[in-house]
Amino acid sequence: MINQQSGVISPDATLDVSIAHSPDSDDAFMFYGLATGKVRVPGYRFSHTLSDIETLNRRAQDEAFFDITAISFHAYPYLQQNYTLMGCGGSVARATADGRLQPQAHPGGPGQDQDRHPGTLTTAYLALKIFNPNIQTEVVPFDQIIPAILAGTYDAGLIIHEGQLTYSSSGLYKVLDLGIWWRETTGLVLPLGGNAIRRSLGPEKHKILSKALRDSIQHALDHREQALEYAMQFARDLDTTLASRFVSMYVNERTLDYGADGARPSANFWTWATKRGSFPSSPRSIL
Repeated sequence: MINQQSGVISPDATLDVSIAHSPDSDDAFMFYGLATGKVRVPGYRFSHTLSDIETLNRRAQDEAFFDITAISFHAYPYLQQNYTLMGCGGSVARATADGRLQPQAHPGGPGQDQDRHPGTLTTAYLALKIFNPNIQTEVVPFDQIIPAILAGTYDAGLIIHEGQLTYSSSGLYKVLDLGIWWRETTGLVLPLGGNAIRRSLGPEKHKILSKALRDSIQHALDHREQALEYAMQFARDLDTTLASRFVSMYVNERTLDYGADGARPSANFWTWATKRGSFPSSPRSIL
């Protein structure tokens, strides 16, 4: 049986833990150890659900269904009553190379045209709204944005996931990199997403499960070739070279541990959003 106060599990009992994350190569890479059984936790059994990040944001907000779920940092203030952020598994945009891109198929200044974007709870969307609160937008699935721009339906689109590396091969060009804009504006990296854990599990299980996730990330980094091979099945339209680059963009030292100043970029981002009236309350600190 499970001692609900201590989190200790007797040898003859198993606690089922549900994990949800996006079907992206970087998420697959960091969960490689847990998903394949390379990393095991005595007394715990893990199940994995894959879904797009906006769906996960909404389910965490409306249902608090999964024990551990990937979320956008934008979404956290809306679900913090039931979840707390874990201290590992986060993604930030390296301002020197990537970020949230707003490419266009034809000339024109950023912030003036009608734009497609991948969901109102994504961090990319909030960053765009901080950049220009008056931009006209419409929500569509992220993988339909580039085709819609090419078809001339929209002037610009907010690109996330692998599209950040493939948009130019489709004939689009970059108008604005929100990661670089954010760094130039604040001096900080743009925090994109992280993993949240249900508060009701309690501090002892939080500690055990956080270590499990950190061990999974470390195992992937230590066995990069095997983990990348596993992640390739989720690498939409990317060859091995681009998939490796994409994973490196978002699985780095901040993914293992936010560090002593790791909460600062998120706090700054939330402060900006609060000033814009985008948040219902101030988010709680990272676990």
